Amino acid sequence: MGKIKTGVIGLGFIGIAHVEALRRLNFVEVYAVADDASVIESKAQKLGVEKYYSDYKKIINNPAIDCVHICTPNNLHYTMAKEALNAGKHVVCEKPLTTRSAEAEELVKLAADKKLVNATNFNVRFYPLIHQLKCAIKNGELGDIFSVHGSYLQDWLFYPTDYNWRLETELSGDSRAVADIGSHWMDLAEFVIGQQITEVMADFATFHPIRKKPLISVETYTGKLLTHEDYQEVPISTEDYATILIRFNNGGHGVLTVSQVFAGKKNQINLEIAGSKKSASWFSERPNELWLGSRDSANELLLKDPSLLGAESCEIVSFPGGHNEGFPDTFKQLFVKIYSRITGIKTGIEYPTFEAGLREIRLCEKIIQSNQTKSWIKI
Repeated sequence: MGKIKTGVIGLGFIGIAHVEALRRLNFVEVYAVADDASVIESKAQKLGVEKYYSDYKKIINNPAIDCVHICTPNNLHYTMAKEALNAGKHVVCEKPLTTRSAEAEELVKLAADKKLVNATNFNVRFYPLIHQLKCAIKNGELGDIFSVHGSYLQDWLFYPTDYNWRLETELSGDSRAVADIGSHWMDLAEFVIGQQITEVMADFATFHPIRKKPLISVETYTGKLLTHEDYQEVPISTEDYATILIRFNNGGHGVLTVSQVFAGKKNQINLEIAGSKKSASWFSERPNELWLGSRDSANELLLKDPSLLGAESCEIVSFPGGHNEGFPDTFKQLFVKIYSRITGIKTGIEYPTFEAGLREIRLCEKIIQSNQTKSWIKI
């Protein structure tokens, strides 16, 4: 069997992560990449990809390419995914799938009509101990789930001089912190406990209502401080921070805090689950450890080791105990599931589809509504 040829559109941080993970799959070839004309040649050369384009349509319309990965700003996802599906390509799209639920609904239907593999990149599901925790809850080891709480904290937008396209609503959508990182946590929580969020109550804050946008590419100033004249003051309407009270359909309760202005937290996900038998806690910065708490016996710390894990968890383990697996490995394990489906090696769907992407957009829209009305909103 020949290798599946794939094309990656968008070579920012996350696009490069896609390329590197795809190359770890022996039956997949990164055939071509696309990005802005000003950067595509240098980025393609650094990645060692021979075919590169400044026009993304050349990837979508290339008959040699089987699957397209969309890693661009959010406002481009809908158009690119729709064009790729209509061209007969399987599609893997970064989250959020689109910026509007109506657009996501259209993509879900189109992918189903075309009978094409479709996936939303909720890669955080694919840490081995996350799968282990999911199985433990499914098997009743934690008992009835009382509550789920946690956070997703970052500091990359801590200063008012920190700037990125995600701050601009026309590119990223009406929500920033919740849609960008909160969506990962909510997808993770629902995936792990096997329950759905049914109601939300949200409180947003924008601590930097005015930010300073560099007038020239920041790379130009490497090692040099920008002066006042180098910035343009830009009003910000999306949230730096949010806390969301949550109710689940099993009667469980929860709370999520997200922040992109939390000094010292670079990219930390915290998921804590309280059950009627045991509790559990997992941190993304120590992803190879799962804490299990008990009332009447010693607490436990389970380390990632295939000899200690269940069969479903072992499927996404590549290295023996004591050999840590982390963020890049989640992409690899997700892509293994997706491409095994494309090849027919597996017939089941063991990855987040466009339906998962639609689910998170609907949640985000209700959370925005809750913040605006200062009330509980049913999903």
